[in-house]
Amino acid sequence: MASIGRASAMLASGTFVSRILGFAKAWLLVQAIGTLSLAANAYGTATSVPNSLYAIIAQGILNAILVPQIVRASVNADGGRAYINKLVTLGMVVFAGVAVVATVAAPLLMTLYGLRGEQAQLATTFAYWSLPQIFFLGLYTLLGEVLNARKSFGPFTWAPVINNIIAIAMLGGFILLFGTYSKSGNPHDTWSIGMIALLAGGATLGIAVQALVLFVFWRRIGLRFRFDFGWRGVNLGSAGKAAGWTFGMLIATQIAGLIELNVSNSAGEGYAGSFVMNNAWLIFMLPHGIIAVSIVTAYYTRMAEHAHRGATADFRADFSSAARSIMFLIVFSSATMIVVAFPIARVFTSSFESFGLVLIAYLVGLVPFSLVFMAQRAFYSLGDTRTPFLFTLAQVVVIIIGVLACFSVGPEMRAAAVALVVSIASVIQAVLAFALLRRRVGGVDGRRIASGLWRFLLAALAAMVAGAGFLVLLGGVEPGAFPVSGVVGAIVSSAVVGVVMLIVYVGFLAIFRSSDLEAGVGPILDRLRRRTPHSG
Repeated sequence: MASIGRASAMLASGTFVSRILGFAKAWLLVQAIGTLSLAANAYGTATSVPNSLYAIIAQGILNAILVPQIVRASVNADGGRAYINKLVTLGMVVFAGVAVVATVAAPLLMTLYGLRGEQAQLATTFAYWSLPQIFFLGLYTLLGEVLNARKSFGPFTWAPVINNIIAIAMLGGFILLFGTYSKSGNPHDTWSIGMIALLAGGATLGIAVQALVLFVFWRRIGLRFRFDFGWRGVNLGSAGKAAGWTFGMLIATQIAGLIELNVSNSAGEGYAGSFVMNNAWLIFMLPHGIIAVSIVTAYYTRMAEHAHRGATADFRADFSSAARSIMFLIVFSSATMIVVAFPIARVFTSSFESFGLVLIAYLVGLVPFSLVFMAQRAFYSLGDTRTPFLFTLAQVVVIIIGVLACFSVGPEMRAAAVALVVSIASVIQAVLAFALLRRRVGGVDGRRIASGLWRFLLAALAAMVAGAGFLVLLGGVEPGAFPVSGVVGAIVSSAVVGVVMLIVYVGFLAIFRSSDLEAGVGPILDRLRRRTPHSG
């Protein structure tokens, strides 16, 4: 377990640095184009399209099949090198083809997301610079998952740091050359090609470097990439069969995402739309990326190895350990961020009310979202992509029905209502996913997981009461109050409330005699004791 802990810590540290830089990038972007402007929703929609298309062709499919397939191929005489080169070559061809077609179809894609007139024209121009990201996002995931399958976790996690540094530099240059957005006398009423190229092209450049730098680390794991178009004879057919269900799952989720964007964009200029939702989702993903993704990535290869050997007991033990580790940290993170959602939003923009409401609505679903991620990887390690399709289809149905109902919600609350529907669907999906996994492997240590969860939730509730009380003492979240008076007040207030909530959370878990608290905090206390010199 020590190796799992070290791998998780390394992944978490890289993700933490990347996410902090991602915060800085998002903050600069808001300063550059605002949150409720015509350009903000145009840019938000244009940059969400490559991520949506990339998710369909790459992210889920590769995560579902690549690690298990490489683990199985590693028993070949060449250690799986031929398989890897063929798969990467095939992936690059597919990614390049989709990127070209999507770029040519940019005007059509923008109209599909509910944009019209001048906003659609601006979004289309942004999209011409953004859609090539599909190729580089796919390549990054493909190369990174090969490294992960070979238990080289660091490069995949730290490469986004380079991307964020480049993007921050580009945004800094944009602000220096063209100024920041302001409601009075907006300097960006007329967008030149240079402005668009620097903003959207700079983002694409960062992602390209993020992908290409991973080739450098292949030699360290004994691989050397060569194009190989001989795709027969290496069992790619089984990979394609596994990918079929995942492809269907991702098509369904993107249909739901398309409806979400159309409904949120329907609120119109001056109200929260796709750009606010994208930035709220970025904040939502911070604890998920640092905690859940790091823990699951470290366990994923091991679970695939257990499944390949038929070691069901070891598989269940790893799943239970990973799920409880995720809940211990994610429940606290969700509770804390809900309490300080408005100060967090104020860090980004003075229009913090709508931003904060969207963030709270998303955070309601953070715990089930992370647990679904864990359950999906468990099924993938078993070579089962059909079951994740089924419980994701249930989620998609709930989202589509609920989001369409949000047309009846006023424009000032519409984006938050959409986010809340997504969270409710995540709860339903998590319950269904765990039930199906329990049936698939004959149990998931459910009693122990549930026992940990109720302790985490009660401790988090107590922490929320204490945190909300301190937030009120600091002035509350009314306009002009210290916690939302500016960036400094928001950061200080969030930090103070976070420390208070951490003390209360840990204290209540100690009162409840949580074994997961001892497992999580024990190694840290032992290390501190070893470093503390003994007196006497």
